[in-house]
Amino acid sequence: MMDETRTLVSYRLERARESLAEARLLLEQGHTNTFVNRLYYACFYAISALLLARDLSSAKHSGLRSLFHQNFVKTGTISAELGKTYDKLYDNRQKGDYADLVKFEKDKVLGWLKEAENFVAAVEGLLEKEG
Repeated sequence: MMDETRTLVSYRLERARESLAEARLLLEQGHTNTFVNRLYYACFYAISALLLARDLSSAKHSGLRSLFHQNFVKTGTISAELGKTYDKLYDNRQKGDYADLVKFEKDKVLGWLKEAENFVAAVEGLLEKEG
């Protein structure tokens, strides 16, 4: 991997960790819709780092999702469970950001934080392993 790519991958992983930290703060304040948004973006940044490391990219969120499933979930490189986590956050981020009258209940989404943390950690581990 070229130095420029390595720097950008590192930056995107840092953005993923930062988004998780932001999510924790938002949850403490009861901002559940934005909490879900930040969880999604934590996974989004992790995926964009992973795809970049493999010389893959997409300008659209749906394209990134498709590339992720095609290259990592379907091949078994990333577990189907983590693929479902990403899909759940993708769908619920869309609802929370764009649909009217959507307000996530704290007790319903609380467990999603751990799922997103596991997702980011799995991607980081994969990138470390691949060097």
